[in-house]
Amino acid sequence: MASVRRRSWSPDAPMADVVDAATRSRMMAGIRGRDTRPEWLIRRGLHKLGFRYRLHARKLPGRPDLVLSKYHAAVFIHGCFWHGHDCPLFKWPKTRGDFWRTKIEGNRARDNRAVDALTAAGWRVAIVWECALRGSTKDSGEVVEQLAAWMISGEERIEVRG
Repeated sequence: MASVRRRSWSPDAPMADVVDAATRSRMMAGIRGRDTRPEWLIRRGLHKLGFRYRLHARKLPGRPDLVLSKYHAAVFIHGCFWHGHDCPLFKWPKTRGDFWRTKIEGNRARDNRAVDALTAAGWRVAIVWECALRGSTKDSGEVVEQLAAWMISGEERIEVRG
């Protein structure tokens, strides 16, 4: 009987994808850029408190997720992976590292340009991270209350993290 040579497993070695390329492509294409669960939670909460807003205003830099004209405020709701947040929900992918680093760093740079352009135009900016809303111990009501207090306060910026 011939012996079988086995490769040792390493946690740093890239894993083969569990689905074929066409299925992975379809799965990635299904990831939404708008009307996500975090967006819905914030929208529902703010609306319940009496705040009225526009969605994805095309005329503003970065197309903020929510625009509250009365308060001259723009709200971005960022996914931790797609915007490279420094939290436990974000990990650099092990495969195609150069592609993902370029993609995520490009997203970060675009986010910074949009925030700078909005503040230069006199808008107040809020950024809510997905990690502030995700998990069994997280309460979207607290995040909504923080945003509501910020709207009324007149402060220029707020960033809500998990």
